[in-house]
Amino acid sequence: MRVVAYNNLKGYWALHPEAKPSLKRWHAILRAGRWGTMQDVLVEFGSAKSLNDVRCRFAIHGGNYRLIGAFDFRRQIVYIKFLGTHAEYDKIDALTISQF
Repeated sequence: MRVVAYNNLKGYWALHPEAKPSLKRWHAILRAGRWGTMQDVLVEFGSAKSLNDVRCRFAIHGGNYRLIGAFDFRRQIVYIKFLGTHAEYDKIDALTISQF
């Protein structure tokens, strides 16, 4: 899959270096993946949570951070919609946020 907003990941881990290994791993798995449904994503990422048919929440760095990705399975693209702390995640609407 192609990851849209990768530079935002790099910017985020520059501010939160403890999250860098987890974000790099997440990105590597996404880049290598070819999925057709949200269920396919959930099989690969056991701790992820489907928010609807196209949005998924990922726990990063042991759940200290949250990332929301929106998937276009037909075009094999994932859009990063949110990346923040667990506390910041609790304050947003995960189904509509478009941070990047």
